[in-house]
Amino acid sequence: MVRILLAEDDEIMRISVYDRLKQFGWQVDEVENGLDGVKMLEKKDYHLVISDIRMPGMDGLKLLEKVKEHSPETDIIIMTAYGSVNNALDCMRQGASDYVLKPFDLDDLIIRCNRLLDMQSVKARCATLEENCQINDRGLIGNTPPMQQVYSVIDQAAPTNATILITGESGTGKELAARAIHRASLRKDKPFVSINCAAIPEGLMESEMFGHERGAFTGADKKRKGKFELADNGTLLLDELGDLPGPLQAKLLRVLQEGEFERVGGSKTISVDVRVLACTAKDLQKEVDEGRFRQDLLFRLKVIPITMPPLREHKEDIYDLCLHFLKEFDTRHSKPFSLSQEALECLQSYSFPGNARELRNLMERASVLSSGPVIYPDDLPTELCSLNGATDVGFNLADNVAVAEQACLKKALNHCDGNRTKSADLLGISRKNLWEKMKIYGIE
Repeated sequence: MVRILLAEDDEIMRISVYDRLKQFGWQVDEVENGLDGVKMLEKKDYHLVISDIRMPGMDGLKLLEKVKEHSPETDIIIMTAYGSVNNALDCMRQGASDYVLKPFDLDDLIIRCNRLLDMQSVKARCATLEENCQINDRGLIGNTPPMQQVYSVIDQAAPTNATILITGESGTGKELAARAIHRASLRKDKPFVSINCAAIPEGLMESEMFGHERGAFTGADKKRKGKFELADNGTLLLDELGDLPGPLQAKLLRVLQEGEFERVGGSKTISVDVRVLACTAKDLQKEVDEGRFRQDLLFRLKVIPITMPPLREHKEDIYDLCLHFLKEFDTRHSKPFSLSQEALECLQSYSFPGNARELRNLMERASVLSSGPVIYPDDLPTELCSLNGATDVGFNLADNVAVAEQACLKKALNHCDGNRTKSADLLGISRKNLWEKMKIYGIE
């Protein structure tokens, strides 16, 4: 919710502005002078401060200094009479965001407030833009029943504000599911912020999540917003939540229940409106049973559970996934790729302990090492299948020679884009001999 501090010594003016601001559902605190305004700044953070330039006890310039000291992100609108335009310009030079001349139209003030709030929203989104741009937002792929079940839950749960716990093995696409939920939610135009609970040292995790005040610890030379503040009005993804340290689990539970927290080293209570999504590859119920995870936090997170299926349970989607990954590498390597039927059969016979992430890595490797536009079994790691993607032929020398010969023929044809004359020259055999061997092995 938007929080505004209104400082005005004229009672009629203060009441008029206060009533108009409240009509927009904004939370407004009103004070009669700058000294009371400073006291409020010590208790709360505000998005906007609207202040008269001349007030008893402390004028607008002094209040401006205090606002910038306590909360540099807060925008300030100065109200001034006609005779104080120069003072208003001084305020602008010292950091005020805007000023209005008395008497003014209240609609004009509202327009100025909305403009500054919109700019704050843009800044918040830009703060997470670099992180989000580094992630290739591919989306979920697959049409098999296990994936259709995932899509069904996302379609029903995404438009709500319910907390969602996404579980599944590593590489199954838990983060992609979280992003799909955000894109289908009412918050899709607001920030999507992600934090990996396993990648940040325990001593820095609290600051990373909730921010810190200046001087809170060694090296904290300025105030810093945490992920919860950056995600205000948007979505926060807690990735690898099962690795969250125990002391922070209680603080996270409070944020989920109350929507409030304090920065490290601070005493102000900060309210946020954040939709929380959580991902983990761990069995959280087992973690609870072994005393490493709070039962009440698990209940609060598991409002709507989604389980991402491992790739071995929907192998029919491997072909679509391969096409998608190869299309991605088409652009990167400036050449088109396709997958041979033999290579597909080889991939579908593999259990994929690394799931879709492992498949993507295999396609990237194949696109780099492949000598032509078609990926054959010999472009894949040997542990996936035999040299040509067929089953093991044992120790019979003639059979193994045939396997090697067939793979060599395919590799040459692939390298020469199917040109038989060039392939025969590359192999050191006649075109007729190549044609006969292709017929023997059924190579099209």
